[in-house]
Amino acid sequence: MTKTLSRRRLLATGTACAFAGLAGSQLDTSLAFAADPSYSGDVLVLLSMRGGFDGLSAVVPHGDPGYYAARPGIGVPKAQLIGGDAFFGLHPALAPLLPYWTGGQLAAVQAVGQPAPNRSHFSAMEELERAAPGTSIRTGWLNRMLGTSGAGPADPFHAVAMGTAMPARVLSGPAPYLGLTAVDHLKLNGDQADRPIAATMSKLYAGAPAALAATAGQLTGALSRGAALRAAGYAPANGAVYPGTGLGDALRDVARLIKSGAGLRTATVDSGDWDMHENLGVAAAGRRMYDQLTAFATALAAFAADLGPDGMRRVTLITISEFGRRVTQNGSAGLDHGYGNAMFVLGGGVRGGKVYGRWPGLAADDLRDGDLAVTTDYRAVIGEILRARCGVGDMSGVFPGVTASSLGVIKPR
Repeated sequence: MTKTLSRRRLLATGTACAFAGLAGSQLDTSLAFAADPSYSGDVLVLLSMRGGFDGLSAVVPHGDPGYYAARPGIGVPKAQLIGGDAFFGLHPALAPLLPYWTGGQLAAVQAVGQPAPNRSHFSAMEELERAAPGTSIRTGWLNRMLGTSGAGPADPFHAVAMGTAMPARVLSGPAPYLGLTAVDHLKLNGDQADRPIAATMSKLYAGAPAALAATAGQLTGALSRGAALRAAGYAPANGAVYPGTGLGDALRDVARLIKSGAGLRTATVDSGDWDMHENLGVAAAGRRMYDQLTAFATALAAFAADLGPDGMRRVTLITISEFGRRVTQNGSAGLDHGYGNAMFVLGGGVRGGKVYGRWPGLAADDLRDGDLAVTTDYRAVIGEILRARCGVGDMSGVFPGVTASSLGVIKPR
């Protein structure tokens, strides 16, 4: 193996795989997947918009005159907005998602963010994923969620960081998880017919003490599942066509795992390149923000189409970002690091077609040091979803000191 063994996660890259699980847990090595009967909640998909997503470009407050005054060169004209109401409208590049907006499966929350401004990419993302400011907690909130959602035996397939071999901070903690560049890459380096490393490892640990045997069993079991998935192949359903992007590939594999019955409870996916300090562009094809939003919307629309209405009934996808952008454009026709932002929520349980949250206004006196103020803690929004859709009753174990919001963005199961 080219990666070191760790007790906490199962990390798989192109041809390398390292395992981490909790001693005493056991992974079913059967090739016939089945959903975990101990969990009846939604699969929660967390899409991180890394770099500082500009929620004011995506969910445009056309009813606030401060928006166009602050962005004379990059503001999205009201006439181009889609899916709008008397105050908000969506960027036209989000057109692939319009059927889900009008059909009630996609909603947005505006003026959402962390409890305090933090304009550093690294520290803001760290705090976003730890989600426990003012405490000594060092685990990620998704890992904590796994411990409070009625989890059965520890299984690395419960949680997947898709599209990356890097450790996912939001999943850091005692519950095991997989880090996969792709489902088809879940295998041991050098494991082949004439050199059966996985089979040899299985025999080696057959008579080992329980703690060691269980860990090795999780590893070999996960590898067996990966082999079964590769052998089965995958073709998206319902005419879904994923874009050939990292986000499209990752969401395709998440849909694949959901439909395989592998027991997935949560998956994280990254979408990068949102740090647009310059040349954000007008709302037209070929311009930076427009093309980024088009790729984003196309990938999400393919994911929803692939799962179909039945699949989407048990899936909720949410977007987060470390911070929003400044309200006022800079001298390079871009936007510097800001504060308040927008979140999207997509799923069968969403009360969609609406922008939620209390709007703080864009007048000078309403801003927080020149930024959109935050009126809703992002953890409270996620908390509402966890409570209504994922079976998390006591929020303190996931987000200490936070009360779930009552926005009504999600329907109870």
